[in-house]
Amino acid sequence: MTDHPAGGRTPADPAALDALAARLDPARLRRHVALAPYTTFRIGGPADLLYEATSGDDLAHAIDAAVATGVDWFVLGLGANILVGDLGFRGLVIRNRADHVAWLPDGRVTAESGAVMGDLVHEAVARGLSGFEHYIGIPSSVGGAIWQNLHFLSPAPERERTMFIAEVFESCRIRTQDGERRTVDAGYIAFGYDDTVFHHRRDVVLDATFRLAPGDPFALHRILQENLSWRGARHPWLEHHPSAGSIFKKIEGVGAGRLVDQCGLKGFRIGDAAITHIHANIMVNLGHATARDVRTLIAHAQQAVAEKFGQHLEPEIGFVGQFA
Repeated sequence: MTDHPAGGRTPADPAALDALAARLDPARLRRHVALAPYTTFRIGGPADLLYEATSGDDLAHAIDAAVATGVDWFVLGLGANILVGDLGFRGLVIRNRADHVAWLPDGRVTAESGAVMGDLVHEAVARGLSGFEHYIGIPSSVGGAIWQNLHFLSPAPERERTMFIAEVFESCRIRTQDGERRTVDAGYIAFGYDDTVFHHRRDVVLDATFRLAPGDPFALHRILQENLSWRGARHPWLEHHPSAGSIFKKIEGVGAGRLVDQCGLKGFRIGDAAITHIHANIMVNLGHATARDVRTLIAHAQQAVAEKFGQHLEPEIGFVGQFA
């Protein structure tokens, strides 16, 4: 398994943290804040500094300040698809609350990267616009959706294929890893399956523009219900069983979850981390799971699958911060 490229594992220089704090709005800055409540797994130790960015420009400024003072940084959206270490993040965690949205008259919408996809789904359907309805029930910010090329396998026979956010993406404004502000198109993003340029460069989405198509609101509401029903039958509800979503990357033609299931690991538990009975590629927090529990459970599943099938399971989630 690999750690997230953000770092946050090496203790930060106290003087550098103070210098960084002096550059940020003190009303939105806190020290030594537990990150567990801000992740869908409800796991994670404290961040040295937690800053709430309220606009795309504010987000970019916070990153600039961290870079200038030599402090590791990480942008946190809705906290899905990540596991934060029990020892937390040594540096600055920027909670992305930049959520301004502009609905344009030609079917396009521009949203800051902290906007919640679920809110965009409902507003688009209410406006009779199609393109977002496939992502109902998936916890993601706009920035996270682009970072991961958000996707959903539609259950309806007439559209039984994987829908990708790249299909409605037009452009986005980014802060590059070199500190520039640029507007880029899909060619720069290099959308793949669970992959984009953001997995390989420390560029950050500030806002994005999507192009939607006219749709019948009644038909769109039907799709919402179909997709919610499909997810509800196959995924544990986060309110009751916190998780990070799918743990392992897709293995073409085989399925990571199917391999774990065939090893008899549904329900297998280490500490308070367990492979859910509903979906063998999802691990849940039964109450007091630690990051150590989850990583041990991941390693156990990897070993079982390797021994039985000779297949290597590669984690899909990011590992953020410092682990015990």
